[in-house]
Order: sequence, then C-alpha cells, then structure tokens
Amino acid sequence: MEPVDVAFALVGVGALLAGILPRALERRPLSMPIAFLGLGVLVFLLPTGLPSPDPLRWPEVTTHLTEIGVIVALMGAGLKIDRPLSWKRWSSTWRLLAIAMPICIAAVTLLGWWWAGLVPAAAMLLGAALAPTDPVLASDVQVGEPTDVEDSEDEVRFALTSEAGLNDGLAFPFVYAAVAVATAGLAPRQWFVDWFTVDVLYKLAVGVGGGLFVGWLLGKLFFRAPSTLRLARHSEGFLALAATFLAYGLVEVVGGYGFLAVFVAARAIRSAERTHEFHSVLHDFAEQIERLLTVLLLLLFGGAVVGGLLAPLTWQAAGVGLALVFVIRPLVGWLSLRGAPGRPAEHWVIAVFGIRGVGSFYYLAYATTKADFPQRELLWATVGLVVVVSVVVHGIAATPVMRLLDRRGERTTSAPGRSEAVLGGVRG
Repeated sequence: MEPVDVAFALVGVGALLAGILPRALERRPLSMPIAFLGLGVLVFLLPTGLPSPDPLRWPEVTTHLTEIGVIVALMGAGLKIDRPLSWKRWSSTWRLLAIAMPICIAAVTLLGWWWAGLVPAAAMLLGAALAPTDPVLASDVQVGEPTDVEDSEDEVRFALTSEAGLNDGLAFPFVYAAVAVATAGLAPRQWFVDWFTVDVLYKLAVGVGGGLFVGWLLGKLFFRAPSTLRLARHSEGFLALAATFLAYGLVEVVGGYGFLAVFVAARAIRSAERTHEFHSVLHDFAEQIERLLTVLLLLLFGGAVVGGLLAPLTWQAAGVGLALVFVIRPLVGWLSLRGAPGRPAEHWVIAVFGIRGVGSFYYLAYATTKADFPQRELLWATVGLVVVVSVVVHGIAATPVMRLLDRRGERTTSAPGRSEAVLGGVRG
C-alpha cells in the first residue's frame, strides 16, 4: 500500500463528505470541523504509512496551506455580507477590533509570560497568533449567502462575520512586533520606529488602499465593462479565485497586508453592483473551495494532534489557552459591546463565539519562519489545544445556541430602531 494512493483515497473521501456533512449536520449539535478533526485523528492512528503532518517539521508547507485557506475564506466572507460599510452600522465590528482584540492580545501575552513561563517574544507571539477569530471554521455562526436586502442580517451573525473578515489582517502588526522583539530584543528604541511606520502605518494603508483599488477595478470589469468583456454576464465562479489571488498577490508585492486587501476587495466588488446575482455565483464558488481546503487542513491537524503536537503542553500553558476561550474573550468581548446595537443576550453570544482556528496556525507558522522563537514547541502545543477546544466546544454549541437565540422572538438588525421576528431555523 503506497502512501500516495492512501492520500488520493483520503482526499476523495474527504471531498465526498464535504458535500454530504453540511446538510446531514445542519440542525444537529455537531459541526463539520469536529467531524473532520475526528476523521484526521482516526486516519493517522491507522497504519496507513502517511507521514506525520507535523507543522514544526514542515513550517513552510504549513504557512502556505493555511495562507491559502484563510484568503479564500476572507473573499467569501467579504462577498456575503449584505450590510453596507458605515461607521454606525458596523459599530459592533469596530468595538471588537479596537477594544476586544488588543485587550485579548495583552491579556494572553501577560499570562503567557507571567503564568506559563514563556519568554517575552514567545508570549507576544502567542497573544498575536490567538488574536484573530477564524473565518474558516466559523461558518455555523456567520451570515449566509448574499441577498438583495441590506438589513437582512442579525447583529450576531453580522458581527462575527465582519470581525473575522478584518481581524485576520489587523492582527499582523502584533505578529511583527513579536518578531521584532525576538530579533532585536525588548528595547523599543531598536525596533519601534520601523515597526510603527512600516508594519503599522504603511502596510495597513497599502492593504486597505490596494484592496479598494483592486475591488474597484474588478467591479468595473465585472459589471460596467462593454458587453463583450462584462464578466458578470458569463457567471463564472472561478473568478472569485482570480479576485482573491490578484488582491492578495499585488498588495503583498508592494509590501501591504494581503489578508486585509482580500476582504476589502471583496467589499468593494460587492458595493460596485450590490444586488447583482453574480455575487452569489462568486460566493458559492469561493465557499466550495473553502470547504475543500477546510477538510484538508482539519485532516492534517488531526494527524498532527495524534502525532504528538500537544505533547510539550504544560498545565500552565493549557490554563492560558483555556482562559482565553472561556474567560478572557467572553468577558472582554461582552464589555467591548456595551452600548453597541443588539440585546444583552446577543452581545454574550458574539463574545463567546470568538472561534480560533486556521488563522492562528498561519500566524504561528509564519512568525517562526521569520525569527528564532524559544519554546516554539510549547507555542504550537498551546495554540493546538486552543483550536481543538474551540472546534469542539463552539462546534457543539453553535447550532443550539443560534436556534435558541432566533426562537426568542426579536433579533436586532442594522436598521436603526428596527428588529425582525424570526420563526426558526439557522441562516448560513
């Protein structure tokens, strides 16, 4: 039995299950990520001859696989949000990004250094890597496919989708800060000016500006070009990948944050012709590719877990990871939403469902290829534990919690002073 043949069979089974499980598990307290994580554990426990997918052994491969998974998910997230961008309508998002995310990073960094015994650079990297909520694994609590109605999205699903779409790019400056400390030391005068001017101001500006430009250009090409060149007429979904890689690649070439550019480009494409059915075509294709990549990444993650990824974990580091999932994110998220649209119950759901996943793996793999971080085995073990716990706990809780929230009667939408009754069912 050749390992490559086993790999082909495994990919085929995974792709088939990716088409079956979302519908089979739609109303059950079990998510597709849990199923594929379990399948990965089972497959790599068997004597298949497959090499161990150890991210410490294959850091470059891990970086690029997770990178692709995240950017495809970001394109899908940007395309499916119906709510137009504005300061007031997106106030929950801004609070989660400007208040909750930095405080969570600081809290995890402090606990990682003081409680888990990590050196400062490693503690900073742990906080930064665990900062972004995940657009890949959070489909059960995100908005559904694009619609023609701007105010169709309830506050919970909108906030979780928009937060996941933006914080993958906005966490990057904190990762670079950890890399700077690992290479130059704690003295800020050795790295702060370059970090602030380049990694914060320049790269954020290029990410946003480049994303807007690519999205505007593609919006013109999709919807306003002469009829023979108007790509929206042909309903070709693979153009979602063209938009994804174009925005990401061009912005990265000029030194900006590609993650941020992809989401911004998706929003710009959506705003070019907000109600066009081509958005659904693009979103559906991106979602299918995202699902296949999710299957692959979760299978490999399950293999890494049984291969000993969590073996270096200490009980102190485990405590830091569990504190993030069950205490820090829920409490800080809820406090940051005080005064935001929505009812208290909605705020608690938004705060609790800060799912961690593939984005955390990307940041950790990326940073450890750029600098020598002590205790990197412990970092991987801690992040791995957080993702396992998040996948299992949030995956089990998502469906019943969202259904209960919907059935309680009124849910908040983006229209000022307006809410809408929901008769049941989970959107997305």
